[in-house]
Amino acid sequence: MARNRLYDEISVGDSASTSRILTANDLYVFAHASGNVNPMHIPGIDWTGDGKKDDPVAPSMWVGALISAVLGNVLPGPGTVYRSQTFRFLDRVHLGNRLTVTVTVTAKKPERILELETKVTREDGTVIADGMAVVTAPDHPITFDTRHLPGILVESHQHFDRLTECASALDPLPTAVVAPDDPNSLGGAVLAARQGLITPVLIGARARIEGVADKAGIDLSPYEIIDIDLPAEAAARAVALVHEGRVRAVMKGHLHTDDLLHHVVKRDGGLRTGRRISHCFVMDVPGRPTPVIISDAAINITPDLTTKVDIVQNAIDVGHALGIETPKVGILSALETVNPAIPSTIDAAVLSKMAERGQIKGGIVDGPLAMDNAIDVQAALTKGITSLVAGHAEILIVPNLEAGNMLAKELTFVAHAEAAGLVVGAKVPIMLTSRADDDRARLCSCALALLYEYWQRTGSAYPCPPLEGNGGEAG
Repeated sequence: MARNRLYDEISVGDSASTSRILTANDLYVFAHASGNVNPMHIPGIDWTGDGKKDDPVAPSMWVGALISAVLGNVLPGPGTVYRSQTFRFLDRVHLGNRLTVTVTVTAKKPERILELETKVTREDGTVIADGMAVVTAPDHPITFDTRHLPGILVESHQHFDRLTECASALDPLPTAVVAPDDPNSLGGAVLAARQGLITPVLIGARARIEGVADKAGIDLSPYEIIDIDLPAEAAARAVALVHEGRVRAVMKGHLHTDDLLHHVVKRDGGLRTGRRISHCFVMDVPGRPTPVIISDAAINITPDLTTKVDIVQNAIDVGHALGIETPKVGILSALETVNPAIPSTIDAAVLSKMAERGQIKGGIVDGPLAMDNAIDVQAALTKGITSLVAGHAEILIVPNLEAGNMLAKELTFVAHAEAAGLVVGAKVPIMLTSRADDDRARLCSCALALLYEYWQRTGSAYPCPPLEGNGGEAG
């Protein structure tokens, strides 16, 4: 709640301060609001032209806007009208810098005019900017409930950007790419290879692959091609390459999922382990502090309880591979209470108890939870749910494939999320993207596979740097 101070309530020497940490989202919002798209102020841009992403610096007037915030919110507060402002900008502000903004009244003049010294400093005491402000103080009391301010959602995908950049520090993952004979599947594999994420072995009809490459202007000379005309036979060869130790991952190209998974799950010569395979959608949802993992939305149609145990454990493993130390798992249903008429609520309760007893390891599991109270703290509080997971779920386990597919697509097309797909529970990670997915989805899936394979091999997550600032909300 913001409340102002009237002219007669203010004395020379009165002072007010606020603090703010510069986040990437601050820069995105300012660029949109001001129209200033100078690349040196935009995260993730190579504005020096040296081939590397450069550290952005805050626009000087973003710093100046922080002074306006103190004047308009605190001293004098709501109702204040700017008359003039001088600035000296003395240093630059970088992501993660904490700034302290101070205004001090130096003079009171007729007609409610105030003069104030303004200063912005960094944590180490460095003065970033200083100057003088002249304002007209409010003439009547005003209070403003800041909760009435609409939120802003920045449509950026910082989680995938961070994870892809992190994964590129690892050695490329030898990957069998099955039937890459359409522009998306071949383009995605080549893009991932150029980014240093995979070393692809292209398995499929050479003539079709080369035809797609010619149209797209792709040079295939750096890549091995195994010429097999039928997609099903190409899938069998990819599985064989895993057993030969030539590849450590499989990537689906332009073929039906069943044709690929038939060879993955066969008892003799497949890639089975002691666990049921399942699919994880990893979603980069703007506004969420971590990626959101949804399972299973692509393989197990109506999983029974035994299958759901493996689905949950597989998803927790993916969370570990992404650096989530103890993933919070919400078992979704239509409601948050056990109802014998809704079997998914019973399964959810059993899965929660199994996790308590150590039969599911490495995560905190709770359910049944409805979607709202799984991801929204206020919804959980409103319904009186006391849980470490409710409102904070990082993994969402759906009752069946239909629910998972709808949830993932709703997040993609309504919440502007980006999605990457990974099949786990087999001997190696399998990048299972839709035939309609673009290069970006395939690139992100390769990054996930590389991080997951590292976790499989070493038992620990590769140390990716934390996300700078918040997860996507600003304003």
